[in-house]
Amino acid sequence: MTSHKKKLTCKAISAVEAIELLGTMLGGYNVQPLVDALSSSDTLVARAACDALKNIVLVYGSFNDIEALAKTNAYAKEVMLSWANAEWFTCKAPMPEKISVAVLKVAGETNTDDLSPASEAFTRSDIPLHANAMLVKRLPGSLEKIKELKAKGYEVAYVGDVVGTGSSRKSGINSIQWWMGREIPFVPNKKTGGLILGTTIAPIFFNTAEDSGALPIEVNVEALETGDIIDVYPLAGRVEKEGKVVGTFTLMPNTLVDEYRAGGRIPLIIGRGLTSKARASLGMAPENIFAKPEQPKEQQGVGYTLAQKMVGRACGVEGVRAGMYVEPQTLTVGSQDTTGPMTRDEIKELAALGFSADLVMQSFCHTAAYPKPSDVKLHHTLPSFITSRSGVSLRAGDGVIHSWLNRMVLPDSVGTGGDSHTRFPIGISFPAGSGLVAFAAVTGSMPLNMPESVLVRFKGEMQAGITLRDLVNAIPYYAIKKGLLTVPKKNKKNIFAGRILEIEGLPKLKVEQAFELSDASAERSAAACSVALDEESVVEYLKSNIVLLESMIQAGYEDATTLQRRADKMKAWLKEPKLLKADANAQYAQIIEIDLNEIKEPILACPNDPDDVATLSEVLANPERPHKIDEVFVGSCMTNIGHYRALGEVLKGEGKVPTTLWIAPPTKMDKNQLIEEGYYAIFGSAGARIEIPGCSLCMGNQANVREGAVVFSTSTRNFDNRMGPNSKVYLGSAELAALCALLGRLPSVEEYMSLVPKKLAGKTDKVYKYLNFNLIENYELTN
Repeated sequence: MTSHKKKLTCKAISAVEAIELLGTMLGGYNVQPLVDALSSSDTLVARAACDALKNIVLVYGSFNDIEALAKTNAYAKEVMLSWANAEWFTCKAPMPEKISVAVLKVAGETNTDDLSPASEAFTRSDIPLHANAMLVKRLPGSLEKIKELKAKGYEVAYVGDVVGTGSSRKSGINSIQWWMGREIPFVPNKKTGGLILGTTIAPIFFNTAEDSGALPIEVNVEALETGDIIDVYPLAGRVEKEGKVVGTFTLMPNTLVDEYRAGGRIPLIIGRGLTSKARASLGMAPENIFAKPEQPKEQQGVGYTLAQKMVGRACGVEGVRAGMYVEPQTLTVGSQDTTGPMTRDEIKELAALGFSADLVMQSFCHTAAYPKPSDVKLHHTLPSFITSRSGVSLRAGDGVIHSWLNRMVLPDSVGTGGDSHTRFPIGISFPAGSGLVAFAAVTGSMPLNMPESVLVRFKGEMQAGITLRDLVNAIPYYAIKKGLLTVPKKNKKNIFAGRILEIEGLPKLKVEQAFELSDASAERSAAACSVALDEESVVEYLKSNIVLLESMIQAGYEDATTLQRRADKMKAWLKEPKLLKADANAQYAQIIEIDLNEIKEPILACPNDPDDVATLSEVLANPERPHKIDEVFVGSCMTNIGHYRALGEVLKGEGKVPTTLWIAPPTKMDKNQLIEEGYYAIFGSAGARIEIPGCSLCMGNQANVREGAVVFSTSTRNFDNRMGPNSKVYLGSAELAALCALLGRLPSVEEYMSLVPKKLAGKTDKVYKYLNFNLIENYELTN
């Protein structure tokens, strides 16, 4: 040890054993002692430190120390040469040519609620405990079946028709890996590996599996059933049962072989970077060790879509083509509280003491209303973890992550978040699991295989009584009419799955309105969403947001430097406001045109599938659809202050409603303004149950509706049992929700078209006015 270090002795283990124990850590705090040990006069200690550092890739700034030491120290030079030759990678077993496994088949669609129930969200960071909830409601007896198959000596593969739709939560992958993966040496309570076969695998879930070291393969699984013993040949691309080929596939992306060998996409990226850095330092030629991402051929005479230009700017080029592998700069990263503990653990595993992303924000919207003891502890401990690394932490009761994070986004920039609804209305976000969110926060970039785009182009004029939520539901409605989307899960078609949903034709929308459209791209299983807007709307939004950010600083929110830096960047953009635009000759996987003149009645998502959409009259004409409404929920990130004013105007003067009415505003700013304007008094007269700002019923981990209730909701998704046991949930607009609350049933089209416009007559400008903090005199952020 160097002379300035305090010397400690321990008789229980030798110095070499101590070094070997340090070598089992992934990186971070153990690196500097190992670097110091390279200069030890005890050659056995120096040799042990050298061997340990060869297999550690999370060295960050310590690379410079080893690089300098290598000029005079043979052990340090040996470490550099080992990194240059990627021995940290080549010492690992390559992907096997054949993997023999037993099948656990989950027919139909598996969503991430099935793998990681929202009701058990508070246990997600405790992987062994949380894994006990996997498939308990979706397929009872599954865990017992896995144990039975493993007891016979088989590895088990997770097999499904449609796998991993819904949320981005990594806890779903963690649960699969806990039951079907392999141990990680010296890392307790976590596993890696595991084989996932799906006819369709949701893109965020696929990426999270990649990041975690699992092997996701898209292949037709129709011939597979639980208990089958199959041979999977990943390199040859075939699945055999009883010696017969029952499925063929191409392993994608082509780097998946290396990702699996490295223990995941994230360790591969970090290690690959370390190898390149070491080779450059030693004057060696670029490596030829790793598989290089396959890039598409350049297309002459073809323009770029809006999304391709946004990602291109984040990569320092004009645009990127579909199919390209890129690592765009990730300026804005969001973390919410039910995935936050996992993100925290991933940041620790990355051994990072600071964030490189320009702005990282943590919310507490999923657990604020009814916190369990573990949630309360999280509320007290996670903020300092985030802010000490220069991140921004909200407070319990502030409201929904997206309603805040959207206000911190820079136009035309790229971001990500650990919630599938991280879908920026300006710029573009690629939501991800907690591992990739941690990586983006720590490094300021993220790996991306650029998806194709589907363009939804609106035309015509919006009709009376039609809301933006009706346009949200019109997207799947028109896709179904064109044969591009099917509701049945078997052989399901979904043109949006894994692609970017780009929306144009509504340029005058306010940014808050645009988020209704981008938010719902999660329910389309799209990888991301972009919305073409005019500069005027974005300028108005940023002027308001600058005041909010600076009010946060005055109110004591941390990290103040990060908040001010983002406000200053918004001010800089406002000096020359210019938005990227799609080229006229851009190419899309599909173009869907929606004529606003044709939409003359509300469109609903029916129980219990956000793809199962129908017009109000079609629902009422179907006797198999429930028409009586027991409970109504107005809340979630899909709402803004205009929806609550509209709700209040419809309810005004009508007395107590016959239904159970839940109201949860998205932020405390909305709550305070609604109180000042007298709408809370109207809600109280209606007998509403008013929740604190946050996710409330939408998340499904807090309060529930009554068992078997028929619900009309403004929330994002309506999966089975999410809002309550055996509940049947419609999704639609706040305006229609208000009438359902009053009537206790779905209204006829005639009732809706007469009552709602009548209640809102002459008030629409006031009702649909958004929160512009810069126009509120002496605005202060209050609780």
